[in-house]
Amino acid sequence: MTSLDPKSLPTSKLHGYLLSAVAPRPIAFASTIDVNGNPNLSPFSFFNVFSANPPIMIFSPARRVRDNTTKHTLQNVEATKEVVINVVNYDMVHQMSLSSTEYPDGVNEFDKSGLTMLKSDIVKPFRVAEAPVQFECKVNDVIKLGTEGGAGNLIICEVVKLHIDDDVLDENGVINQQKLDLVARAGGSYYTRAKKGFFEIPKPLSTLGIGVDSFPEHVKNSMVLTGNDLGMLANIEALPSDESVKSFVEDLGERYSNIKKATHRQKHKLARNYLSFGDVESAWKILLS
Repeated sequence: MTSLDPKSLPTSKLHGYLLSAVAPRPIAFASTIDVNGNPNLSPFSFFNVFSANPPIMIFSPARRVRDNTTKHTLQNVEATKEVVINVVNYDMVHQMSLSSTEYPDGVNEFDKSGLTMLKSDIVKPFRVAEAPVQFECKVNDVIKLGTEGGAGNLIICEVVKLHIDDDVLDENGVINQQKLDLVARAGGSYYTRAKKGFFEIPKPLSTLGIGVDSFPEHVKNSMVLTGNDLGMLANIEALPSDESVKSFVEDLGERYSNIKKATHRQKHKLARNYLSFGDVESAWKILLS
């Protein structure tokens, strides 16, 4: 057995060991606003529920290891003392992952991820309409665990209202775990789906994905593409060039002779097929043809 002294390891390596060994971890999809009312949305897997009376949840946005800066979520809760914690099911996992992109201050991750802002009843931050359960919370305390990169900040939240999608409740008003279909975080690029097991999602681009708000309208408002499809399509640095689209369509015409006459719906269905294999570039070329 390998035995290690945490103090002898670089923080990044220790971080990797901790996240890979303590897994799977539930995800707090935290919605906040800044003092000017700008929305922010970001996921955190240092999270759990700690009390029922009072109803207390704790999540921890850590200081960034690379430069010891703090995240917008932490800055917002310190300023406003409010947050909405949304749970993440499989249907929205790619959009959730995209929202973890470190967009500049003031950028709305709801717009970038294609998720819907839903007004809360008590607190000011918006709920994620697609989340099957949403907790409106007041922040009771923020406990700083250190001042160096990698140090956590325990945000102690008291639930003041919860919202549960009727579709995940059984006839007795109890949450059906199979219908809830939650996902959890593991090490590296791994997630786990409660009823299926582990799967991978590529980490968001450090160069910033274009976001759903940059899509052509027929793609953004597609009746075929799912939320996960939109999340995958949004995690690219730039759309394919006109020349590359034209070349791809010419080659594709040998297999799909009617591709140039296909409707948006038909192209969206074909693009979904490519996305099922993780081929985002080809999917985009079909959508833009």
